Amino acid sequence: MAESRAKLRRVRMSPRKARIVANLVRGRNVEDAVALLSAVPRKPAPVISKLIMSAVANASMGGERDIDPRDLKIAQIFVDEGPTYKRWRARAMGRATRIIKRTSHITVVLSDEAAAG
Repeated sequence: MAESRAKLRRVRMSPRKARIVANLVRGRNVEDAVALLSAVPRKPAPVISKLIMSAVANASMGGERDIDPRDLKIAQIFVDEGPTYKRWRARAMGRATRIIKRTSHITVVLSDEAAAG
C-alpha cells in the first residue's frame, strides 16, 4: 500500500473553520475531493485543495512504482491548532483589548485505493 503525505503549517485560518471543510473530503477519491472543494465557498477550501494536489505530486515523485492519481484516496486529513498570534487593539479610556489570530497545521495522507482494496 503506497502512502503519500503533505503538510501545511501555520496557515492563517481558524482550525475550527478548516475542520469543517476537511470533514467534507475525508475518505473521498482525490478527483472527487478536488471537484467538491472547487464548489465550496469557504476560505479553507482552495488551501486544502492545493494541499491535496501537493500530496498527489509527492506520491508521483517519491514511489518505486508508478502511481495513478485516480487510484489515490484521502486516507487521513486532520487539522491541528498552530500557534496563536496575540495582538492588541486600542479601546476607549486608554484601555486595550486582546485580538487572537489563530493558525492551523493541516495534514493530508493519501493512500493507494487499489492496494487498500
